[in-house]
Amino acid sequence: MKFANIKYIFQKELRSFFNSPIAYIVIVVYLTILGWFFVSNLFLNNMSTLRTVFEMTPFLLLFFAPAMTMRLISEEKKSGTLELLFTKPIKEYEIVTGKFLAAWVLYFFTLLPTLCYYITITMIGTLDTGAVIGGYLGLLLVGAVFLGVSVFGSALTENQVIAFIVSLFIVFALFMLDKILFYLPTQIAIVLEYLSVDYHFSNIARGVIDTRDIVYYFSMIGFSLLLATNVLQKRRFA
Repeated sequence: MKFANIKYIFQKELRSFFNSPIAYIVIVVYLTILGWFFVSNLFLNNMSTLRTVFEMTPFLLLFFAPAMTMRLISEEKKSGTLELLFTKPIKEYEIVTGKFLAAWVLYFFTLLPTLCYYITITMIGTLDTGAVIGGYLGLLLVGAVFLGVSVFGSALTENQVIAFIVSLFIVFALFMLDKILFYLPTQIAIVLEYLSVDYHFSNIARGVIDTRDIVYYFSMIGFSLLLATNVLQKRRFA
């Protein structure tokens, strides 16, 4: 693996995020929506907890992850710059990995300001630090899975709107899997529960770091990026 190539793609995409309104719009809209729910629970419902952050962020990511990544590869296809990248000594997986990491870093900076909620709560009450650390780790991993899936969705088409819709459909399915278990046979329910993103997040958010949950997240990230890489390889040799 040539880390220099990944670094080049990563820096290029990160600059494009912050040199355009995309990053700022994503961060402002996310913090506005999340802040409204946080303030409502804190002052209206008199609840000094970060539960709002941990419950709302995966739901908001259903829309934000596809929106953040829908242009990453689809725009390259439409503009023809992807073929230009293919003429350089850059592998498909390096392109996919660099773009994914840039989106993940943007998500990290989107999540970072929410630490002010943690500071606010500690000033007026007490929090389980272990659960908070687990919650934020879980959010980073959930975000990585949704972004990885959305990078794959972007690789499937030249149309950004279609990329958004396809990615939204897949991440919504992964999010909802553990919500329909009651209606399914036990054996099928066990499999779907394991495949559910929210099921593994709920474990980590309690402050319980289980290797099975970590393995799940990294497996899903790797599988999504592998699918995206295969799509680009087929385009190169088509």
